[in-house]
This record gives sequence, structure tokens and C-alpha cells, in this order.
Amino acid sequence: MGQANAASGMAVHDDCKLKFLELKAKRNYRFILFKIEQQQIVIDKLGEPNESYDDFTSSFPADECRYAVFDFDFTTEENCQKSKIFFIAWSPDSSKVRMKMVYASSKDRFKRELDGISFELQATDPSEMSLDIVKGRVF
Repeated sequence: MGQANAASGMAVHDDCKLKFLELKAKRNYRFILFKIEQQQIVIDKLGEPNESYDDFTSSFPADECRYAVFDFDFTTEENCQKSKIFFIAWSPDSSKVRMKMVYASSKDRFKRELDGISFELQATDPSEMSLDIVKGRVF
């Protein structure tokens, strides 16, 4: 069991950091979705390395908040293969107000536990995390 977050009383399950390190160092996963359950942040879904960005975005529930990380591969103008890990705070309009508040108050502390995130997106509907928006942030 991880440390409790003083601000929101939220703990981060050790698996969250462990799987994030595997995504970052070993590239075992393309993405990870996290959810808050019984006062702690736990893993909701692990994306296989061959899964696409569409697979990732379709994994989000329509009416529940989630955190997520995605390992985004791209080629630079100099033709170098690179990757950047980005964080998404998913808070759809249809989710419960209380859950939106809990996710919002725990986000920064949780994000600090995940070392190596390049940028963050906040999305309330799928269009706010489209591939075009991600590419715009990467380059």
C-alpha cells in the first residue's frame, strides 16, 4: 500500500508505480488507465504494446473519471524515433460531481509519483484528447 495523500486522503497502490516503471523502462505496456477505488488509486487497465491510440481512447468509460498515461511513439523531422509519456486527466461532464472533485484534488500528487511524464492533457470529452491535439503537444 502506498503513501496516503494528505490533501485528499488518497493512497496510491504500489502496483501503479511498478507498472508505470515497466511502461517507461521496459515498454511492456502502451498505456495504463488508473481509477480511484476505496480511497486509493489502483490500475484499471493495462494496454498491450501493440495497442493503438484509438484502443487507448476507447478504453475510457463515458461517465466515470480516470487518470491515464500513454507512451507515444513518433519520428522527429530529423527522422529519429522518439517517445514521450503523457498524462491524461479524464473527467467527463456526465461523471458524478463528487468524483470529479476527488480526482481533481488528487491529480497533482499522483502525477508527481510518476516520474518521466512529458506533458498533461485534461479532457472532458474524447475530442479534447484527439491524436491531433497530442501531436500538437509533442512537436
